[in-house]
Amino acid sequence: MGFLRKGSAKKLGIACIVGMIGFTMAACGGKGQSDNNLIIVEKNDEKIVSLFSPMEKTEANVENVARSAADKTILMAEEKLGVSVGYVTYTAEDYQDKSYDDVALDRARNDMDDIYLLNPDTISALAKEGKLKDLSGLDCAKNLRDVVKAANIVDGKLVAIPQEVVAYGLFINKDMFDQYDLELPETPEEFLECCRVFKENGIETPVGANRWWLETFVLAQAYADLYNGGNTEAEIAALNSGEAKYSDYMRPGFEFLQEMIDKGYIDAEKAYVSEAIEGEGPDFLAQKTPIVMAYWGAANTETAYGKTDFEMLVIGFPSSRGQMPVMPMTGFGVGSDAAHGEDALAVMDVILSDEALQVYAETNRVISPSKNVEVECIPALKPLNDRIQENVYVLGANASMDVEQWGNICLIVRDLLNGATVDECMAKFDQLQEEALKK
Repeated sequence: MGFLRKGSAKKLGIACIVGMIGFTMAACGGKGQSDNNLIIVEKNDEKIVSLFSPMEKTEANVENVARSAADKTILMAEEKLGVSVGYVTYTAEDYQDKSYDDVALDRARNDMDDIYLLNPDTISALAKEGKLKDLSGLDCAKNLRDVVKAANIVDGKLVAIPQEVVAYGLFINKDMFDQYDLELPETPEEFLECCRVFKENGIETPVGANRWWLETFVLAQAYADLYNGGNTEAEIAALNSGEAKYSDYMRPGFEFLQEMIDKGYIDAEKAYVSEAIEGEGPDFLAQKTPIVMAYWGAANTETAYGKTDFEMLVIGFPSSRGQMPVMPMTGFGVGSDAAHGEDALAVMDVILSDEALQVYAETNRVISPSKNVEVECIPALKPLNDRIQENVYVLGANASMDVEQWGNICLIVRDLLNGATVDECMAKFDQLQEEALKK
């Protein structure tokens, strides 16, 4: 256990990721009970609003751009409001530790902080328990993109707002694709063919995977039509009523993952225990693995994939409708019984204002939650961004679905990695749906 004042993170080589899902903000739980990685704000006589967020495992002497962007917006709030924002941060060191979500849920349920940076499944759980304030009255809420509101409105209340819209895609070593005369895949069949060619040419594991993000393949294939076929509300209503089954949507994606496991295109045992980017990142950067999956911001930061020795492109996941971005929503929420609730709401209104979001987006070169803020993305992200600008994407979390998506799919994919059959995985979706229908 240690103490950390705002501003000292860079000196210590410890940083939190604010506004994105990073190395440690995992969407489902670990096994262990260790809280030794928690770093709390030092108490003093200042008026402090506490902010709980993950911290990034970073290399020495590498600038953490994401943290720098967040700090700039926090400083704007401190100067405007005369408050001090203190960070409380946590990271899981390995798969045996409590996940960030485990710790966030516990802290929020016990009113230990004022502001929390939350994953979609945690947002949903806390909102349904009444533990998050309604943010719809904030000035900044008026400028939000519809996709942000759709993901974060629970029971009519806007319970979370992000500093960036997190989009996941496939990070491709374009040089390796060119070496074997491979076109960038659009469909699941084309993707599997690319993996076959790589495998036959001596590339042991064509797809680098970790214990969190294989669900992105499932989501892209499950909901490509639901979100892009013009019948979204009716399809979700059928799922919520039980007329349609989540397992029917999920089965093709799980069968796809099972085929990748069976053919050795991913290493299921390694993925099951690997942290995001730490597990697959070194092989991708060393050009041993041509394909990994990650979030938009990983393309911009040197602590992830922002500096490669090859041409990198970020594309959507394979689906029946072509390359498909997957967009889950993280977000800042304010505890319903926060000790400094009014001050926390005021801080939110500053750090999520168009002025602050412009600074954040320009620093990080990310998609802003505000419809008024646009920045130019780096060339590697253009294929993914083109699809998003065409309004082609799949939501990784949707508060209007009675069965939470991001966390549940992640957990059931891990069952698959650990040897469960596709039918056993589908039975878990049926059970979740039955439980939701009884509520």
